[in-house]
Amino acid sequence: MKIQLPRTLALLLLLTIAAPLLSGCWDQVEIEDRALVLGLSIDKIPADDTQKEDRVTHIHDNSLPTEMISVTAQIAVPGRVPLGPGTGGSAGEGKTSPVWVVSVRGISLDDAMNNLQQQIADPRYLVHLRIIIISEEIARDSLAELNDYLRRNPEIRRRTWLLVSEGRASAFMDVNPPLQRVPTLYILSMMEKSVSSGKFPRDYIGTFWSADSRWGQSAYLPYVALRNKDNILIKGLAYFSRGKMVSKTAPIEIGGFMAMQGMDPGGYSTLLRTQELGIVMTKINERFTRTRSYIKDGKPYLSYEIFLEGDLDEHYSSDIPVNSPQKLHEIERDFEQQIQTVLTGLVKQTQQDHSDIFGMGEQIRSHHPAYWRKHIHGKNDWESLYSSVGVDIRLTLHIRRVGLKHD
Repeated sequence: MKIQLPRTLALLLLLTIAAPLLSGCWDQVEIEDRALVLGLSIDKIPADDTQKEDRVTHIHDNSLPTEMISVTAQIAVPGRVPLGPGTGGSAGEGKTSPVWVVSVRGISLDDAMNNLQQQIADPRYLVHLRIIIISEEIARDSLAELNDYLRRNPEIRRRTWLLVSEGRASAFMDVNPPLQRVPTLYILSMMEKSVSSGKFPRDYIGTFWSADSRWGQSAYLPYVALRNKDNILIKGLAYFSRGKMVSKTAPIEIGGFMAMQGMDPGGYSTLLRTQELGIVMTKINERFTRTRSYIKDGKPYLSYEIFLEGDLDEHYSSDIPVNSPQKLHEIERDFEQQIQTVLTGLVKQTQQDHSDIFGMGEQIRSHHPAYWRKHIHGKNDWESLYSSVGVDIRLTLHIRRVGLKHD
């Protein structure tokens, strides 16, 4: 005999059984109760600064390292971070500031972050961390400890920007940009727009880690500097060898590096003096590169054929009109000669520093595996061999537009 429950009673019984399975918000934390870290800066503490850390994670122990770092965090203030452009405002403007800047010290980055948590009421979250700036002094030391913490932390996005600063990195946490009230968001916007306009390669922290882990390539990071306190200049590429920053490029050499890599779009303008037409300014719009690798006399060789398309932006200080294809060819020829010299110099400088930022080793590993297995048994082997690699660069410029002016 079947017993049939009333429909209302059956529904109530079903809801009673399912209720424990539907309580998915039991551990929720409101966004207002989170300390959202937007940016971090990391500096070394000067040796003559004798102030001690708070020792939240350990007791006094003479066996621990005596060198410490200073970490400055930019924390979003709930309800005050604007959704669009507004008036500038630094962290020092008190109650109206959209961010709260807190500085702590520690033996390591994890130690400093625990000291930070001890000074703020809400739990810190790094899921919105988009900018990390380290001083050049930190970069020229080993980044192994810094990368160890960041790579183990699941909250760190691989699309976070890691930058190297000229001077103190903490100064970037207090910039006062007129176009954005939140300094970190301004720096983030500047880097993203530099990528889209062809002025800098897409070099997130995940890209840096990937290059650093490859045997046939060395890593690089953006090198930035402050101008007039509020202006941020992308001053070059900070490139690394054996886990340490060894040198940096000039700003114009960023365009040369991107040309050798064939990165589009083009975005750099070049001022040069021609032999017959005086000073001209050209702007590169498109880049294309064909790379080939060889093994000659037991040594690797690479050839780069670089094709550029651009515009004639300006013709300065000359009475000679640019009114024929022959005159444009003269500009193209002089550009090719001068920029080829710049690229050759950049390659030679990185070879002297044993830093293969171009990934030439990856070309050899891919196309000549027998040679690679015989000679390369670790990243240091390739960085040492890189200085003897033969490199041939051929550059071709085609000027497509000269503007509306008719000489």
